[in-house]
Amino acid sequence: MAERRLRTAASVAGTVAAVYVSARLLTTLFFWIAAELSGPTSRFGADASISSLEMGWDSQWYWVIADQGYPSTLPVTDAGQVTENAWAFLPLYPWLARALGTVLGGYPAGAIVLALVAGYAASVALFLLLRGRIGETAALWAVVFFANGPLAALFQMGYAESLGLLWLFLALWALVQRRFGWLYLLVVLMGFTRPGVLAFALLLGLYGIFRWFRRRDDPLPVSHIVHIVALGALAVIVGFAWQVIAGIATGDPSAYLETELAWRRSWVGSEEQFMPFIAFFQAAAIWFGLWGLPTALGPVLLVVLIVGAGVLLARSPQVRRLGPEIRLWGVSYLVYLLAVFFPQSSIFRLLLPLTPVAAGVAVPSSRWWRIGILVLCVAGQWVWIHEMLALGDTFFRIP
Repeated sequence: MAERRLRTAASVAGTVAAVYVSARLLTTLFFWIAAELSGPTSRFGADASISSLEMGWDSQWYWVIADQGYPSTLPVTDAGQVTENAWAFLPLYPWLARALGTVLGGYPAGAIVLALVAGYAASVALFLLLRGRIGETAALWAVVFFANGPLAALFQMGYAESLGLLWLFLALWALVQRRFGWLYLLVVLMGFTRPGVLAFALLLGLYGIFRWFRRRDDPLPVSHIVHIVALGALAVIVGFAWQVIAGIATGDPSAYLETELAWRRSWVGSEEQFMPFIAFFQAAAIWFGLWGLPTALGPVLLVVLIVGAGVLLARSPQVRRLGPEIRLWGVSYLVYLLAVFFPQSSIFRLLLPLTPVAAGVAVPSSRWWRIGILVLCVAGQWVWIHEMLALGDTFFRIP
């Protein structure tokens, strides 16, 4: 039995590795073309290289954290308002990348290798998460789409996304398998890698309610109740811990919130204050105005999209195949985004945690359907790389 499990694990690791490595070779080709196309108006200049593209944009903030740490005094404008600074970024990824970089010859090498390895591990975790629900073939196709997706360039950039997705996929797998003990560690790792652990706290709450109403068909032992409540409390504590740490380190209790608002104020004005569930409606009107469309239509379309997402999560047979945990995660994460995020061009990157829900597109068994989805993924990846890296010259080309 042990030997069979070992062979199965090796087979899964090898198959996913073949998918992942081939995808990374394609992304490297796209990076090379983007570097060649980069011109004097690009953020990266006419002499851009693959290395400079890989360490662009927010990669620089993580590098600052690794080299200099976090500021003890918040930077402010002449008007006294907090400006963009490192407190917006969580510490686990840059700290691990710095440690790895001491072995590999520098922080950039550590950051890229960590992103690459975490992306591969996340691909394996995604396969294991989905295999029991949609079958091995569909799960492998979901990994193909994930590894070649529109945001796949992030697996080769100094960003924390791939590490954050690894923790998330493992946490969802542990929840599905009801291995609650692992979640105590994974919740903490998630909470200090990427924002979003509060969405997982909401997931645990909804999961507990779901299990309670189904307890006659699916027994709910007291031990499970204790774990769900304790893990939900832990996720809430971890979710607010960084705000407390930033406040203590800077002497300003609102340090983290004001730092996050600094990125938003260039869009909505210097008097912007945080109000949950408002930012998406503000942004919808702003974007429609920038596109030359009636601003009143923006919030209307947003409501249509929200209702459509709800119907998809509730009624789509492909999504229902994924199981209640993944569907409840989709609900939780979308509510979290609507509550706290102001959508800019980085919205596509912020949607990556919905990958397990998007795996529903791998369920239909038609070969042409799957090939068509793969073509769309690869095309979307090139468009993203071209816009954000080859051009990278204006506010809507910031990843």
